[in-house]
Amino acid sequence: MAAIELYTWPTPNGHKIHIMLEELGLAYNVHAVDIGAGDQFKPAFLKISPNNKIPAMVDPDGPDGQPIALMESGAMLVYLAEKTGRFMPADRRGRTEVMSWLMFQMAGVGPMLGQVHHFRHYAPEPLPYAIERYTNEATRLYRVLDQRLATSAYLGGGEYGIADIATFPWIRSWEKQGQDLAAHPHLQRWFEAIAARPAVERGLRVLSDRSRSQPITAQERDILFGARQRDRGR
Repeated sequence: MAAIELYTWPTPNGHKIHIMLEELGLAYNVHAVDIGAGDQFKPAFLKISPNNKIPAMVDPDGPDGQPIALMESGAMLVYLAEKTGRFMPADRRGRTEVMSWLMFQMAGVGPMLGQVHHFRHYAPEPLPYAIERYTNEATRLYRVLDQRLATSAYLGGGEYGIADIATFPWIRSWEKQGQDLAAHPHLQRWFEAIAARPAVERGLRVLSDRSRSQPITAQERDILFGARQRDRGR
């Protein structure tokens, strides 16, 4: 089986696919897409990911034996689960539960926690209303997760799966989101169990030397949040 070509950066969405590929034991080649430097606007990358977002990947062994390009981390997780028959229940009820919690991450946890990070750490000036709004929404989402995990070992049910892989990287930065993980004991139990998985540890090491350690610069802010996003680098 030919190696998957993965285009990524060490962000929560990138880590989803790093973890999934490590859990599956599939061969993959990492292509760093430095989103702070504007690599996501390069024509070659836009052919794979038209929305100029990481991660993206090319599987040389697509469903029909031909290469297939994928964008959107949730779609990539579903594709890899279906390709391998792992981390997704085979029965319709189980699959539906997993998909519900995967969509909860894609539509709620990711976007809202992304806004928390933006307004608490990346906005050019503090906006108290936005900080309060998104921090409170993050707390609400943490409560939803905690309530689910009070009655279920994992988000999708009794077994670890793609809904957990999708959500875990976003919870890693709970302190930066203004949250207290200990206030959500069921979520904390789940988080610690997943963090201890060897494949998760390996996935989090992908491009770890490129993780942000310095405050965002004005140039990076413009690339990530300014006009470049609207004109797609033209």
